[in-house]
Amino acid sequence: MTEPAAAAAARAPAGAPQIVLRQVSKRFGNGVHALRDVSLEVRRGEVVVVVGPSGSGKSTLLRALNGLERISAGEVWVDGQPVHDRRTNLNRLRQRVGMVFQQFNLFPHMSALDNVMLAPRRVAGLAPAAARERAQALLAKVGLADRGASHPAQLSGGQQQRVAIARALAMQPDIMLFDEPTSALDPEMVGEVLEVMKALAADGMTMVVVTHEMGFARAVAHRVGFMDRGELVYQDSPQGFFGAPANERLKAFLGQVLKA
Repeated sequence: MTEPAAAAAARAPAGAPQIVLRQVSKRFGNGVHALRDVSLEVRRGEVVVVVGPSGSGKSTLLRALNGLERISAGEVWVDGQPVHDRRTNLNRLRQRVGMVFQQFNLFPHMSALDNVMLAPRRVAGLAPAAARERAQALLAKVGLADRGASHPAQLSGGQQQRVAIARALAMQPDIMLFDEPTSALDPEMVGEVLEVMKALAADGMTMVVVTHEMGFARAVAHRVGFMDRGELVYQDSPQGFFGAPANERLKAFLGQVLKA
């Protein structure tokens, strides 16, 4: 793992890491080597943004953090729990690790309010009145207090993604994972989702975000990591990452995405 700048450590929250990956590798049955000896630490309250070309392993890395992908080698620890250990109760762990995907995955036959209420009621056993109160507060938090009765088909893509964020927050997670949360949105809808994510970061939520939104990475991240061909090639503070990075692969990547 490359960590060239002391500035990154200075900006990051202090304390023991909340997420630890040690030499994590992932091979798929078709011979694809999606992750190659990836090591990473994320401290409580830290926002780490991961960027890189398509197929570089970013989504696989994120899915390894909550056990959606079983790793082939290495260790993954979240809040002191060994995600890589098959004896670990992943369902219990995932209650503390919220995840937002590229696609919204809302239940189309349910209202926004019911989508957000579902997990607290079914998984956490929350009483209906308490679940409704929590869901209403979360919809207000993401700017949708007046759309609780709307079904997904009645909402824009940006609104649906904000409902998905509220749904992930409904289990009161300690960590939020975002896998390209704006990639399926029209450009004019991207900003409303990023504003919700910025507010979460300002509240001190630990976040790992896979995204192509370089402006978000500059403004919000404590650290930005670059993945290529399954490797975490480089990581630094936003200033160092976008300023004058020493890594040639990163320079070539930034040259492409920043001129687009």
